[in-house]
Amino acid sequence: MLSDDMPSTSAASGILRSYEDECKYIERVSPTQFRIKKGFVHNMKVDGCFYVNQHLQELMFDELQQFSDSRGVGGFLPAVKQIANVAALPGIVGRSIGLPDIHSGYGFAIGNMAAFDMNDPEAIVSPGGVGFDINCGVRLIRTNLTEKEVGPVKEELAQALFDHIPVGVGSKGVIPMTMHNLEEALEMGMDWSLREGYAWAEDKEHCEEYGRMLQANPAMVSQRAKKRGLPQLGTLGAGNHYCEIQVVDEIYDAHAARKMGIDQKGQVCIMVHSGSRGLGHQVATDSLVSMEKAMRRDGIEVNDRQLACARIQSKEGQHYLQGMAAAANYAWVNRSSMTFLTRQAFAKIFNSTPDDLDMHVIYDVSHNIAKVEEHMVDVTLLVHRKGSTRAFPPHHPLIPVDYQLIGQPVLIGGTMGTCSFVLTGTEKGMLETFGSTCHGAGRAQSRNKSRRTLDYQDVLDSLAQKGISIRVASPKLVTEEAPESYKDVIDVVETCHQAGISKKAIKLRPIAVIKG
Repeated sequence: MLSDDMPSTSAASGILRSYEDECKYIERVSPTQFRIKKGFVHNMKVDGCFYVNQHLQELMFDELQQFSDSRGVGGFLPAVKQIANVAALPGIVGRSIGLPDIHSGYGFAIGNMAAFDMNDPEAIVSPGGVGFDINCGVRLIRTNLTEKEVGPVKEELAQALFDHIPVGVGSKGVIPMTMHNLEEALEMGMDWSLREGYAWAEDKEHCEEYGRMLQANPAMVSQRAKKRGLPQLGTLGAGNHYCEIQVVDEIYDAHAARKMGIDQKGQVCIMVHSGSRGLGHQVATDSLVSMEKAMRRDGIEVNDRQLACARIQSKEGQHYLQGMAAAANYAWVNRSSMTFLTRQAFAKIFNSTPDDLDMHVIYDVSHNIAKVEEHMVDVTLLVHRKGSTRAFPPHHPLIPVDYQLIGQPVLIGGTMGTCSFVLTGTEKGMLETFGSTCHGAGRAQSRNKSRRTLDYQDVLDSLAQKGISIRVASPKLVTEEAPESYKDVIDVVETCHQAGISKKAIKLRPIAVIKG
């Protein structure tokens, strides 16, 4: 609940100060990092920080100035305010951290991560720190094909993927599912996919958490959530979700690339970006309702009502973590099912087998999740990553044997028509950001503004000039997801690379995009 002396969300966030006074609480500590000092908003327990380069810095401060000038009337809180409000949550340790792709979200900004001390009885878990699309994440699949081989059949291949993978808001899956199957998938994650023949054993080895969160409890997922999820398994969805055929454009770290099975420029990969669909959204919605009651009962104070939370060890906190884990397992089964369909589409067009095409999963990583982890601060932490990707360094015990010498692969999806990246985790990132880095480009303008200011045909023409084929279920997504709607993913990745919290390995460019 809001504290008694904080009459509203806006007032709690300190908007009565001028922009110049707000900036007195923000200081540069390195070429790529700013510190948000305690006092910027009410009751901060730790400092905040955010990573930006010069261009991204301007976007952050412009957003704050517009908010200050408008006296906070209308719209979301600017990202810098949200970072600070998270720093006021009970049990937070270290800093509330904003990554370069950060933008306003529900409660937590998208691109905000924070860690909470599991041994602190006051520490909380917040669904806003995970997001509504639980375990939204990215999977990268390599092939032994080259752009020269794919180019002549690119249109047929794009159509085959569009035909095989259900896309769009109301899409229904083609993977046979009963409610009993769904219950098993929620508990087993990718072990279910493996048992049912929709995944290869190697897929699981190259997946965060090996594709299964063991604390998942299907009983903590409501019947409404299950009914929403039952017809949607194996579907891409809409919004910023996509399946892209990509080509290796640059190799920055040849050793790391070889470990991932990437040995030349021009090699073709497939990137799948999707999450837990309606099931995950409902799990988050259900938990927010129960947590608002828990906050009143336990006297938990927050600066923003969207930061509804519960103590980690409370009934509500544990129920959410168990339900969230089940939704995360659903998302891994969802991406595994689309991998199965992608392999079918490629095999059909090339009259071959997925194995002959070397269609192995390089890695699968989440960027919307909360997990219990051990870190250098010698305490067990509940790490919230929302629009933030785990980026563990070389020799970390939780990354695959194949990647022990190079660090965990980190998959950074770009925007429709721009490049994507594979990064690797670093020791510096482990120390500074609890082993976390960016997740993508991050929106620069709202979907409504994109529809108002961008022309559908202009976006299509621009994609065609770049040699990118597109298949989309909803025409409005063409403008909503245009590159102009997002920050420059190169700015974002370069900032993380220069800050040392992750390291560039591979750059990929799209040649075909499938969207909802």
